[in-house]
Amino acid sequence: MKKSFFSKTRTWVIGLILLAILAFVAVSFFRGGEEIEVLEVSEGHFIQQISVSGKVEATDDVDLGFTQGGRVSHVYIRVGDQARAGALLAEIENGELRASVLQKEAVVLVRQAKLKSLLAGTRPEQIAITKSKVESDRQAYTQSKEVLVDELRNAYTVSDDAVRNQVDQFISNPRVSPKLNFVANDQGLQNRIQETRLVVERSFEAWLQNLTAIKDSIDLRPYVSEAEKNLELTASLLRDASIVLQDPSRPASFSEYVADVSTARTKVNAAITSLTSAITAQKNADTALETSKRNLALEEAGATEADVEAERAEVKAAEADLLNAQAQLLKTRVIAPFTGIVTAVDAKVGQTIATGARAVSMMGSGAFQIEVFVPEINISVLEIGDKATVTLDAYGENTPFGARVISIDPAETIRDGVSMYRSILEFIKQDSRIKAGMTANILITTEEKVNVISVPQGVVKEKKGKKYIDVIEEGTITEREVETGSVSSMGTVEIVAGLSIGDKIVIQNKK
Repeated sequence: MKKSFFSKTRTWVIGLILLAILAFVAVSFFRGGEEIEVLEVSEGHFIQQISVSGKVEATDDVDLGFTQGGRVSHVYIRVGDQARAGALLAEIENGELRASVLQKEAVVLVRQAKLKSLLAGTRPEQIAITKSKVESDRQAYTQSKEVLVDELRNAYTVSDDAVRNQVDQFISNPRVSPKLNFVANDQGLQNRIQETRLVVERSFEAWLQNLTAIKDSIDLRPYVSEAEKNLELTASLLRDASIVLQDPSRPASFSEYVADVSTARTKVNAAITSLTSAITAQKNADTALETSKRNLALEEAGATEADVEAERAEVKAAEADLLNAQAQLLKTRVIAPFTGIVTAVDAKVGQTIATGARAVSMMGSGAFQIEVFVPEINISVLEIGDKATVTLDAYGENTPFGARVISIDPAETIRDGVSMYRSILEFIKQDSRIKAGMTANILITTEEKVNVISVPQGVVKEKKGKKYIDVIEEGTITEREVETGSVSSMGTVEIVAGLSIGDKIVIQNKK
């Protein structure tokens, strides 16, 4: 009688383990009245496997229904038929909707034809007007840049006056080592004013140097950024100076400083506003020029922008109407979402069917998968990509199929009071013999190594968190610390460090 596949597999695994054990040389001898059985360490094969069972199911499996209820007018398939993705399977009465789709398609065609006609050419008179607009916008853009340059220079002038003529009245040595000429009640504020004054000095020197090199034809964005930063720095210094000067304990003579700083603040704020307006105007002028240039390009290409845009909008509106009509029609049809086999047909011609009720069921004709539940004790060694050998009850254990793990649920599933983890295996090759619903027996290989030193798990002792094995050294039994690795399916444990080939270990000590 022939052995089953799994019997052979178990025999093969046990054989490997026995070979590993037989690779040791067993020795028995007497020592002090004790019979000691030892094994000589050798390398062998190491395998770790998980045995589970499950059901074969199609990767794609779906119940299909109508999004809109009605009377069934056509059913185009039968159970067992092969249907391609996108195929029409069944539909309810929808004559008015089909007519609406045809009418919307005609409107789209008319609008597209009109747009094409508009793009064929533009009047020379209109092109001349647009060219004039481009030139006007170019002049406005040039003027806006000139105004912006003036405002950039004015920003420096105002800031320079505010700091060096107004604030410096009550600061000693302002350009090198600024110190207030009086002691402020708020030491932190005093330090900030003095530090800011020194920063302003350095910034103003670079600012003036950059403004000297400014030209109307270059990119002004770096100058704008620098001016905005320095204006804000100046405004901040003036705010702090105003606070420190308005302390009620200051003498009456400080009123002049207060007035000067207040005036400077007004001028700096005005400069900020003016610069912001000039920046906005320059950007608007740039946008207007670019728009007019694009309009001219469109017109020279053969169409006026206004008419083209209006007709394009009409085309989009007509296309939207068509899409809406098609969507309404689709609600009356059942379409195959993938290529597969029809497994059930509930829709009958003449029958009134409700919205969402099952009309057709399909199963994918492609790959099959197996749903299994792995016990918590094994889940730590299971990884996506692990290969497995599958046998199906329908064909017996002598017909193996290859599979691999493709997903592992991160959350547990309680089955019969036990924590399990749902995992999915996919058959590596398509095989016409595989059918949905078949019972599958699976042996998943989680780890396999060759030339590994492994010993029976029972010979490893643990003391104070460390692991030891009794070893014969020069006729004496000694404990040797070892480092263990994985545990095989047959109860042997991998020795990562601590043993070498040829070492003799004690596996049994008989009195």
